[in-house]
Amino acid sequence: MTNFIPIFPLSIVVYPGESLNLHIFEPRYKQLINECYTESKPFGIPSVINNNVSEIGTLVRITEIVRVEENGEMDIKTKGLSVFRILELIKTIPEKLYSGAIVNYPDNSEEWHKRELMQKVVNAIRQLHSLLNISKDFKKPDAELNAYDVAHHAGLSLEEEYELLGLLREEQRQEYLKRHLGKVLSVIAEMEALKDRVKLNGHFKNLSSFDFDK
Repeated sequence: MTNFIPIFPLSIVVYPGESLNLHIFEPRYKQLINECYTESKPFGIPSVINNNVSEIGTLVRITEIVRVEENGEMDIKTKGLSVFRILELIKTIPEKLYSGAIVNYPDNSEEWHKRELMQKVVNAIRQLHSLLNISKDFKKPDAELNAYDVAHHAGLSLEEEYELLGLLREEQRQEYLKRHLGKVLSVIAEMEALKDRVKLNGHFKNLSSFDFDK
């Protein structure tokens, strides 16, 4: 399916199923949000990376307008729906302040074939959080979690989060997170060993001498 959507480019990655709170203050996006809310239409959030609007983004719907200030600024709640790919960027729309895009929606498999792999990913994220003294609640039982649910908690850079958004099979996303976490945990383990070595410096060491007669 191909269609036109209004877009709200942001320097973040939004995933399908994700709940995102936004503060709206620019006139063009006040207009966009008011129209989308009134007409019950979704809008797109393509990721801005290196000051460029990326090809892939996520369609979102407004679930609630929480607060509207006198100057029209507002706090809203949104929910990610599906991944889209921009076919044509339309920067200027007659009588609109915001931009839009012609998009399609690539097939995106969210089937959870490998629960064991997903559990390994979840366990690795918990290990990472423990090492960093971070406490996170995934707000779902482990058996219901998918890669999108945990991606923001895995220590990915913006570019890496965008790479994951471009993976259109759940198994690919889980493998991506598994590899990333393996590298991160290895680095942290080496840092911990380095800290231990630094702590030993300056202390009296009880070491066995080398025996030349052996």
